[in-house]
Amino acid sequence: MPKFTPLIKGLITAAIMIVVSLGFYFSKLSGDSYLQYLVYVLYAAGIAWAVIDYGRSSECTGKFVDYFSAGFKCFIVVTLFMVVFTFIMFKMHPEYATEAANQYRISLQNEKTHTPAEIEEKVAIVKKQFVTYYVSTAIFGYLIFGAIVTAVTTGILLTRRK
Repeated sequence: MPKFTPLIKGLITAAIMIVVSLGFYFSKLSGDSYLQYLVYVLYAAGIAWAVIDYGRSSECTGKFVDYFSAGFKCFIVVTLFMVVFTFIMFKMHPEYATEAANQYRISLQNEKTHTPAEIEEKVAIVKKQFVTYYVSTAIFGYLIFGAIVTAVTTGILLTRRK
């Protein structure tokens, strides 16, 4: 059986996450469905796979930093691919920005504290910055989640090792 590096595990994990995300998209799954969390479960499983496999390898030093490095190599690849995927999806589907802007418009109108001109100006800004906002959120979200999963998995492995 070929040895998969953490980088390859990251590529495999990202590919599976993208396929599942596309499956949700094409099945018209509601955005608030709990099934959306499956993507994060897959992400965590991919990172855990990289860290656990490193712990079983002959290269394992038993040091936190080395375990974390294996997880980092995996989650940084996943983050890159998922951010690119997010960018492409939102660029290909501007209706998401339009829908978000319309929801924001309704929210501002319900507040009854803004003039129609102010509302239109704010809505235009939301629509213009929609992709940037979600891509930057994806970057930080995937990095933070990846770091937490890597640290927790590493901590569990190190406590069991002793």
